[in-house]
Order: sequence, then structure tokens, then C-alpha cells
Amino acid sequence: MFQTLDHFLATWEFEANATQKLLNTLTDESLKQEITTENWTLGRIAWHIVTAIRVITLNTSLAFEAPAKDYPVPASAQFIADSYLQTSTAFIQALKTQWNDSIMGENIEFLGQQIPNGSLLMFLLQHQSHHRGQMTVLMRQAGLDVPGIYGPSKEEWAKYGMDAPQM
Repeated sequence: MFQTLDHFLATWEFEANATQKLLNTLTDESLKQEITTENWTLGRIAWHIVTAIRVITLNTSLAFEAPAKDYPVPASAQFIADSYLQTSTAFIQALKTQWNDSIMGENIEFLGQQIPNGSLLMFLLQHQSHHRGQMTVLMRQAGLDVPGIYGPSKEEWAKYGMDAPQM
């Protein structure tokens, strides 16, 4: 749980930049990548990450403009990436102008239980990270280079003058 708004904002900055790097790598064609016809496509997951920011925060006092409908999935990877940037920016602006540290401890109903706003923000980050992991697998299957997030990706080791770990 986040105790202070500044702690969340610093964490969000890193995580949102990581998400943006992935979204900026997508192509229109890659959005169709799927594991099976019974699972979400890469595009569906990417668009869900965008809309989840608003959906997860709907029961809070935060007011900001952002898409909350995650279907149908846009056909443009650039639109999805741009929408994430706009949504994240609006979300952060709302937090900075509408919340303070005391609100972090206030309870909200979420998924049938009462949790503090600071826990809701942690859930939002974890939810986003979970779906980023799914995206990286589908990105590899789609033939895209995956940017590193918590360290170099397979393609990035050479930038550091090192060999990629052995397969």
C-alpha cells in the first residue's frame, strides 16, 4: 500500500514509462497476435491496459477524462499508445490536484471489499505489470523486439557490451 502520494507518483512515473515503451513498439499487424482464439490478442491486452486506469479508479473521488470501454479494440497501435499517454497524463494530473496523503488511507469499495486508496493504487500498478508480462510474450511471437523494463531484454545486452544470457 502506498502511504504517500509522492511515493506513488514516483513509482508510477517509472512504470508508466515502461508501459509506454512497450506500447510504442507495437504495430498495427502485431495487435492481432494471439496464443489461441480463446484468449485475448495483443491488441486487446494493450487496450485493456489503457482503459483499466479509468475502470479501476471509477469508485474513487478522482475526476479525469479517459476511455473506460475496452471493447472494441482500436485497429491502430499508434492510437493505443497515444491514448495511454493521454490517460496516464490525465490520471496523474487528477491525483496531483485532487488528492493528498490523507486520502491514501481512506477506504473505497473495490471488487466487493473495502480497501484503502493507497492499496487501490498498488493494485493498479500490479495489474498493469501483469498485463505487460503477457504482452511481452505475444510481442516475441509477433516478431517484435521487446524493450527492457527491469533490465536489458535479449536484444539489448549488446548495448552494454555484454552477451545475452545463454538459452
